[in-house]
Amino acid sequence: MAGCVLLAFKQNNDLPDAVKTEAGMVSGIKSSAGDVTSFKGIPFAAPPVGALRWKAPQPAAHWDGVKKCDAFGPSPMQAEPKPFFVWTKEFLIPAEPISEDCLYLNVWTKTINTNKKPVFVWIYGGGFSSGGAGVPIYDGEAMARKDIVFVSINYRVGVFGFFAHPELSKESLLHSSGNYELMDQIAALKWVKKNIAAFGGDPENVTIAGQSAGAMSVNCLVASPKAKGLFQKAIAESGSMMIANASRQMMDLNTAEAQGIKAAQAAEVNSLQDLRAMSSKELLEKVKGHFAPIADGYNVLPEPVYQLYTENKQNNVPLLTGWNADEGIVPDIKNKDTYIKQIRAEYGTHAADILKYYPAGTDAEAAQSQVNLNRDITFAISGYQWAKLQSSRKSKPVYVYNFTRRPPAEGEYVKYKSFHTAEVAYALDDLKFLNRPWQPADRQLAKNMSAYWINFMRTGNPNGSGLPQWPQFNEQSNQVIVLGDKTSAHTLLDKQRLDFMLKTP
Repeated sequence: MAGCVLLAFKQNNDLPDAVKTEAGMVSGIKSSAGDVTSFKGIPFAAPPVGALRWKAPQPAAHWDGVKKCDAFGPSPMQAEPKPFFVWTKEFLIPAEPISEDCLYLNVWTKTINTNKKPVFVWIYGGGFSSGGAGVPIYDGEAMARKDIVFVSINYRVGVFGFFAHPELSKESLLHSSGNYELMDQIAALKWVKKNIAAFGGDPENVTIAGQSAGAMSVNCLVASPKAKGLFQKAIAESGSMMIANASRQMMDLNTAEAQGIKAAQAAEVNSLQDLRAMSSKELLEKVKGHFAPIADGYNVLPEPVYQLYTENKQNNVPLLTGWNADEGIVPDIKNKDTYIKQIRAEYGTHAADILKYYPAGTDAEAAQSQVNLNRDITFAISGYQWAKLQSSRKSKPVYVYNFTRRPPAEGEYVKYKSFHTAEVAYALDDLKFLNRPWQPADRQLAKNMSAYWINFMRTGNPNGSGLPQWPQFNEQSNQVIVLGDKTSAHTLLDKQRLDFMLKTP
């Protein structure tokens, strides 16, 4: 059958009615222009429900006939999506379906020929507790039109993706638990390795990319020995797990298991059997905790990400990373006096230096400093640390961006400026999915950013004809590209402040 499919490709230079994957045949739907075909809701693993809750993803069952893949699979189990702050419905998963049965991926591709295309695998954000591949601004059609194969994947989040417990570790062959989210992502990448050629993709030219928690996931995958050979490049937008500060480092297995015991006790559940018997809705409501990737010691991350990098054990791939100017949204902005008191209470002897870099001469200045401080602590410091450490290896190149463009806004949205996630619609050339009064400068920036991203996917270098030069980042020149009203290279202006914050407890 595979030979017949390949023959159809060669004769028609087009997608056949069905594409053969390891588990069975799938059919997709063509775009309105007829030049891109999408395959939505392809299972890459068995549903992680019942006895498979909190287990490594298992192979998807084979099927007969042709599976019609014309709609996204369910988003992972999470709270009901509701707009908040600047994140309108275009940034959120569909209201339904939401289910524990969520391990599906989506593929967008143009006509298939013998020239295999670069593959782009998108990993969504959501604080490790929410999100899904069905978010409107993650649509892959525009990028596929630029002659790549675009893949978006689902993974388990929250308690379903990260719950660790001694009983779970005991039943595991690797004596570990947690990190099911990362295992799901690795399973999806293995699916890509085995199947993407049938969709016109090159399994030896895969770029993993993500934003926020998706970027942190990318950081973990680059560090993980389990992901070795599954991708050749990495893009991380606003996030990494590269924090050396002990107070902010990722949990180890023992700490995560202890948290799991407390969470189960608080939910008044006495056994693993009872935990697996709970409905997904009940589990979501009753079992609380801080759920994120851990240093599991045995499986996905044998050591903290930062330690794996300092020991030069990471997967050696080119990196494109950066952060946004105003992504440190603070729900409760304080006046200057209250802000100064808080800084003194939190930072003690370091408070004077903190206030030098994040000043509070006026209430307005204090408000901006709170946003900047939150941005740096949450996103910029860890991204900068990653870029510094990788570039110091002098092996694979590193490219760093600062996104400063303020998407056109009206009313209450004006104050959010270059907010967290603002760059995604530009990078994926998906402005049409956001209801904003877009200007020619926005369309030009989306054209430039998507071209940089595409070039990086192809060669590991974002530069190309007609684009402003983007220099490599290193600790000597500290050159970054500023993606704003104009696109140009600059020395990283925040270097002194970020270096200081890296050393601050």
